[in-house]
Amino acid sequence: MDDFLAARLQMAFSLGFHIVFACIGMVMPFFMSVAHFYWLKTKKVVYKDVTKAWSKGVAIFFATGAVSGTVLSFELGLLWPTFMEHAGPIFGMPFSLEGTAFFIEAIALGFYLYGWDKLNPWFHWVTGVVVGISGLLSGILVVAANAWMNSPAGFDFVDGKYLNIDPIKAMFNDAWFSQALHMSVAAFVSTGFAVAGVHALMILRGKNVLFHSKAFKIAAVFGTVAACLQPISGDISAKDVAHRQPAKLAAMEAHFHTERNAPLIIGGIPDTANKKVDYAIKIPGLLSFMTTGNFSGEVKGLDVIPKEDQPPVAVTHYAFQIMVGLGMAMVFIALLYFIALWKKRQWLNSNWLLKLFIIATPMGFIALEAGWTVTEVGRQPWIINGVMRTVDAATPMPGIAYSFYLFTGVYISLAIIVSLLLYRQITMVGKLYDSTSKLPKN
Repeated sequence: MDDFLAARLQMAFSLGFHIVFACIGMVMPFFMSVAHFYWLKTKKVVYKDVTKAWSKGVAIFFATGAVSGTVLSFELGLLWPTFMEHAGPIFGMPFSLEGTAFFIEAIALGFYLYGWDKLNPWFHWVTGVVVGISGLLSGILVVAANAWMNSPAGFDFVDGKYLNIDPIKAMFNDAWFSQALHMSVAAFVSTGFAVAGVHALMILRGKNVLFHSKAFKIAAVFGTVAACLQPISGDISAKDVAHRQPAKLAAMEAHFHTERNAPLIIGGIPDTANKKVDYAIKIPGLLSFMTTGNFSGEVKGLDVIPKEDQPPVAVTHYAFQIMVGLGMAMVFIALLYFIALWKKRQWLNSNWLLKLFIIATPMGFIALEAGWTVTEVGRQPWIINGVMRTVDAATPMPGIAYSFYLFTGVYISLAIIVSLLLYRQITMVGKLYDSTSKLPKN
């Protein structure tokens, strides 16, 4: 395997693994805190049981995310030394602040896990909220660094040198808000639907129904509300991409020719040789409207981008279609759930609604991975958009393929271990957490 390809694959695999656990670690503490709040307000023991079960899950994902995140930080320096040599002093601030947020999260999680019956009940609850807030801030800060790669700022690039460095301007670059918003909402969607789907499956099987029903409702509300907000954040992000990265937008939409009244393409198979998209549904003018606010607005195509600066069209387009398609499927399920809560209460006890959530269990994370594929592949061939090419940033050291094989094995092993731990947590709810199932029956 070519060392450059191996470096890219290792980084992609590491990021793809880490992002799942990072998103769950960002969001699950909020689920946990809501269940804890209900316990403190109602004194219904089922909420305490749900809180304790979820807190163990948070601990598992925190530990896994810490390991995979640490590996990523080393990989940046080992696989992309030229990139870190020049970019480190510019966008190092969000990484430093992320480390601070991580330590706050770790301290608060320690208080939370070992604070039961030892701390003031409301202070104990606050420590759980702090876990969620610090985790969310960690994610936003990391995304700010990635946004800088898409929209570099805070320096002057003169004669191959990076001068007049401003770390604050680099961190709050023009893309950070749209990316941070889109990523944060995506974390709530993916985690909400995944957790709700697992509890829906247990309800359908008739296992610890009261416990899983309470947990399902909390996760479902978070996931469905976020799913309905995601198209709004997606629109903000797409407009930003259209303005700052027209090549990425053109690849996302397989938009080969610059034109006004540009159609929105749904599906289709890009034919890069003939500059067309086969078997696609085209909605005239909608892409122009979505990017410029005008149905007659001009949208740049790949024809105005030099061939050597064009991203891979097929991968970017398919990933974008998967992300949007699954996102809209979750919006549909969310709307059905809201109708059930508002008008059709009998639907809440129906098997078909539970089955929809079970089917949707992996959808959020598949969409999440597809979205990051769009972000990273769509920026190619640049590692710093318009400034440094990915090939120029890679390590010259040989043997990277062996490193890729090793880390792939480590991550697969970690995934298996985490899956087994979570399986045990879910299947042993009745023995470990559900106090109501142990109460004597009259």
